[in-house]
Amino acid sequence: MDPSSGNDGKTSTGKRFLIVSAGMGSGHAAVAAELMRRLEDTGHTAAEVDVLELLPPGVGRGVREFYRMAVCHMPAVYAGVYAVFLRPGKGPRPGNGPLAALAEKRFLRLVEEWRPHVIVPVFHLAAQLTGRLRARGSLTVPSAVVITDFAVHRQWLHPGNDLSLCLTSGIAGEVRRAVGRSAVVSGPLVADRFRAPAEADGWAGVLGGTERGPVLISTGAWGAGNHVRGTARVIADAGFLPVVLCGRNNQLRSRVSRTPGVMALGWVTDMPGLLAASHALVDNAAGQTALEALATGLPVIGYRPIPGHGKDGVRRMAEEGLTAHATGPRSLVRVLDEVTVPGPVRERRAAEARRLFAADALPRLEDLAGAWPGPPP
Repeated sequence: MDPSSGNDGKTSTGKRFLIVSAGMGSGHAAVAAELMRRLEDTGHTAAEVDVLELLPPGVGRGVREFYRMAVCHMPAVYAGVYAVFLRPGKGPRPGNGPLAALAEKRFLRLVEEWRPHVIVPVFHLAAQLTGRLRARGSLTVPSAVVITDFAVHRQWLHPGNDLSLCLTSGIAGEVRRAVGRSAVVSGPLVADRFRAPAEADGWAGVLGGTERGPVLISTGAWGAGNHVRGTARVIADAGFLPVVLCGRNNQLRSRVSRTPGVMALGWVTDMPGLLAASHALVDNAAGQTALEALATGLPVIGYRPIPGHGKDGVRRMAEEGLTAHATGPRSLVRVLDEVTVPGPVRERRAAEARRLFAADALPRLEDLAGAWPGPPP
């Protein structure tokens, strides 16, 4: 029930921020951890709570397992769920408000105990939770939603929230029009180690031995993907070494490792080094791994995205000029030929990525905290 604090309870002369994340894969946790680090490095106090843990016993675990099973093993089911509950657009459709309502009492008790100056949801269910409470007046603390997706589906949006922090100006404009509240560009929350020069030598012996070098294939923490081995074979036939990032999915790693000419990796702790040693990332979800790759300067290619937010996010990243979207095997090889060698295409992608990381979420959050007098003594 208590939020986990990264400063071990030390007092701070700054403000208090409560980050509301969710144990869905690893992307939202990575965003929360980086935001907490930045806040604490500038003298604030930050804590994190998992919104799924605020739900009645067993409910949060059930939600997480259903989502994981649908994304990894029943993509058609997830596509249907996304179309009904999440897909952007107008019209009366069900949402996850009733699920958020189940967390309200425990969340309000937590806010009363911890007394933050600003609440920062980094997951869409958390954004619905704070938005509903703010709209009713039950929550007096301002809320700033960090939208981590390029696919801004309906459940990220609630007019009760005070501020939305968005990855790009195009997304910010879309959010402002949808909710009629302030939405600003904050850029991605990616750890500094991905933007600093990384040591790639440790991977040289592991990834050597192919004509054109390694190309990473991302499947997220859960190892979700469509025809991953088929994608790897296309890349191998083009002369590259396909390196499949299987996350914590040991079954996928076992299957992929039996494919000739393909390398399968489990959970990788030295991602900056691996990204620095690679020539491109083939991505299927437009999530945190893609942003980490862009932060290192590695070209990203969207290919065979997972349904729902993955498909919409991959398309949106390409529309923003940050990535390429390959629509088939020949397209994938053609894009790899363009982005894995020095030239105008690779340079243009790198320039767009640098602009993406120019903004910073921290000043916006500090402004919101400074405008609120804080909880009563």
